[in-house]
Amino acid sequence: MWKSSKAIPDLGQYDVIVVGSGSAGTPAAIAAARMGKTTLLIERLPFLGGTSTAVLDTFYGYYMPGKTSRRIIGGIANDVYDELQRLDRVIERPNTHGAGTAVTYHPEYLKVAWENLARQAGVKVILNGFVQDVIVDQDRITGLVLATIGGLRTVKGRVFVDATGDANLCHFAGFEYELAGELEPAQTLTTTFKMVNVDVTKRKTLSKEAFHSLMAEAADSGRYRLPRREGSDHITPVDHMTATIMTRLDSYQKQADGSIINASDPCYLSQAEQAGRLQAIEYIRFLRDMVPGYEHAQLATLGTTIGVRETRRVYGEYRLTRDDVLQARQFDDQIGLCGAPIEDHHGGTDTRWVYLPEGQCVGIPYRTLIPKGSENLFVAGRCFSATHDAHASVRSMGQCMVMGQAAGTAAAMCADQHITPLEINTDRLRHILLDQGAVLELS
Repeated sequence: MWKSSKAIPDLGQYDVIVVGSGSAGTPAAIAAARMGKTTLLIERLPFLGGTSTAVLDTFYGYYMPGKTSRRIIGGIANDVYDELQRLDRVIERPNTHGAGTAVTYHPEYLKVAWENLARQAGVKVILNGFVQDVIVDQDRITGLVLATIGGLRTVKGRVFVDATGDANLCHFAGFEYELAGELEPAQTLTTTFKMVNVDVTKRKTLSKEAFHSLMAEAADSGRYRLPRREGSDHITPVDHMTATIMTRLDSYQKQADGSIINASDPCYLSQAEQAGRLQAIEYIRFLRDMVPGYEHAQLATLGTTIGVRETRRVYGEYRLTRDDVLQARQFDDQIGLCGAPIEDHHGGTDTRWVYLPEGQCVGIPYRTLIPKGSENLFVAGRCFSATHDAHASVRSMGQCMVMGQAAGTAAAMCADQHITPLEINTDRLRHILLDQGAVLELS
C-alpha cells in the first residue's frame, strides 16, 4: 500500500471512481453518473475505449450465434450503437457460427462516441493517467495514487470499479486472483492491423477455407513466418479497407523457478508489443503476395496496443465455470446474458470453439463482479471472476458493456446507501437495470 512522506497534490473526492475506460469501464462510469453520483473515469491512453478503440473495430456479443440472430444486450450498449450510427455508419456482418453477428465500426468515431456519452452523463475524465497504487484504510480502498503528465496525484473515492482488464486495483489492494497461464494455458496475444486499397470484390471470391489453405501453404513453404494458419480479415465501414485478426503470440512464459510471467509483466508485454508488429509485417507480405484482392494493398494502421485476452482473473463471490456456460445456466442475480461459444485462442495454429445449446444463453451473475472480501470494490470486463474456459466465452466486448453497466449501477447504489457490494438488494439492482433497457433473460 502507498506510503510517502512527500505531499502529493490531491484531485478531490468522488462517489465512484472507475479505472479503465474500455467496453466495461466507460459504461460503468456512465451508469454511475446517470444515477446522480460524482464519477471519475481514469484512462492510461489519450482517448477512451481501451481495446475497443486501440485494438479492435468490431463488437461481438450484441447477438447470439445460431440459426436466429437474436440481440441479447441493451441499455448503454444500445446508446453506443445509436451514437455510432449518428456519427458514421455501422456494419452488421452476419455470422451464424463463431460468436454471432458482428457489429463493425470505425474506431476513430467510437472514440468520440464514448467521449460524447461520458460527457453527457457528467463523467469527469482523466486521460494519460496510470494508477500506481491504492490507498487502503481498514480493508477499504479510500484513494488512488496516479502518475499523470503533471506528476503524481492522489484522488479519493467511496466506491471503485476495476475495469483495467488486468485487475490492477485488485492486484495493488491484495485481492486474490488467478494469473493466466498459472493453472492452465492462457489465451494468446494478437497485434491487429488494417489494409487499404483492397479489391474487396476480388477478395470475396476466395472462400474462408481457401484463404486458410493459402495461409497454411505459405507457412509450410518456409518463405513466411506465420504462426497462425486460420487468421481472418473482414470489411470495414471504410471503402476498400479491411481489418485483420491474424497474428498470434504466446501470452505467458514459465520461469526457471516454476513461476509464470504474462502480459501483466512490463518487460514481457514490451517484448510482445514489438514482436507483434514484426509478425504483422509478415502477414502483410503474405497477403500482398498470395491473396487475391491484396495485390496493390497498403498497410493503413497497426493496432495502438497489442490485443490482450487475459492476464489476471479475480476470485470473486462466485466463479463462472465451463459447465455453467455449456449448460446455459441461469442465476437469480444475473445482470446480463452471453450466447457466445467458448472461443479459445491457444498457443497452437488454430482456435478451439465449443458451443452452447442452440438458442440458449448463460447468465452472468452479479457476484462475479465482486472480488471475494470486497468492501467497496467491483470488477468489470475481462478480469471478472471466471475460469479460463468460461472467460473464453463471456469476455466479448458486448458482455463487457453489460458487466460495466451493472457494476457502475451497483457502485452508485453502494455510495448512495452506504453499503457493501454484498449488501445490495439484487432484485432492486435487476429492476433498475431493466428500467435502463438491459436484457436479463430470454423471453
